[in-house]
Amino acid sequence: MKSFSQILDIAKSVIRLESVSIAELSDKLNDDFAKAVELILSSNGRVIVAGVGKSANIATKIVATFNSTGQPAVFLHAGDAIHGDLGNIQENDVVICISKSGNTSEIKYLLPLIKNMGNKIVAICGNNDSYLAKEADFVLDATVKKEACPNNLAPTSSTTAQLVLGDALAICLLECKNFTDKDFARFHPGGVLGKKLFLKVNDIAKNNEAPFVQSHENIKNVIIEISRKRLGATAVLDGKKLVGIITDGDLRRMLEKGKKIEEVLAKDIMNKNPKMINASELAIEALKMMEQNNISQLLVVEKENYIGIIHIHDILKEGIA
Repeated sequence: MKSFSQILDIAKSVIRLESVSIAELSDKLNDDFAKAVELILSSNGRVIVAGVGKSANIATKIVATFNSTGQPAVFLHAGDAIHGDLGNIQENDVVICISKSGNTSEIKYLLPLIKNMGNKIVAICGNNDSYLAKEADFVLDATVKKEACPNNLAPTSSTTAQLVLGDALAICLLECKNFTDKDFARFHPGGVLGKKLFLKVNDIAKNNEAPFVQSHENIKNVIIEISRKRLGATAVLDGKKLVGIITDGDLRRMLEKGKKIEEVLAKDIMNKNPKMINASELAIEALKMMEQNNISQLLVVEKENYIGIIHIHDILKEGIA
């Protein structure tokens, strides 16, 4: 059994070795990479990403990244392709084949079939002298000097290199298409990410009551309103005009100063410059504003009209933070 320090040394060695392999990829990039990006951009079809073994696992992740960044993509297992799944490839699709050796039997069987169909092939390959590299239209060099495995056998550095090249393709396509955060949101509507990109302030605030008092009301009414609506604060209005906010903290500070409660009105202790946010803003922006100002509530307005309060606990319940 190895000691903790030995285990950590092994882990650090793996990370260093793979990071070197990734860094060396940039020096291997050539015009084929740019041409592959142009090919995909000019295509009216999808990107089919094919592989076998560990390269197939990498292919599925690259497909997921393409789809989430606006590039339609489909995974094709090289072994299944020659048993019926070849029908997934349509006329205008671009095929990316991933293989470390470039000489696996499945790849050798698959490539002529794809070429006969007239589809262009981009290789992500760790062997520039391989069958795949020679038959592909464009080659992205994923060669690594050594796997992180001490026996130089288990795919580690090589699969990391494949993954990084796939990410590089996806981000180049994204930037060439001017893919925005709003576009990204359309493909990520669920989970925490979806909430960050979609959930609006009003989606939360509308579920709360909208506490308010008039500026001339006494502190007893202020306390009752804050307690009843359970948001730790109340807006202060002058007629329909929003003029301030009173929080639990304002009430405590008032008591610390020894003021006579029966003589104090809402306007006497309110914050006349409350932090506000528009109902149409994203909830994540409300959270940022609260954190920047070290506060727990924001007044919510719509066309300068007060409509409610959003509390930091409401946002935390949504799992955004």
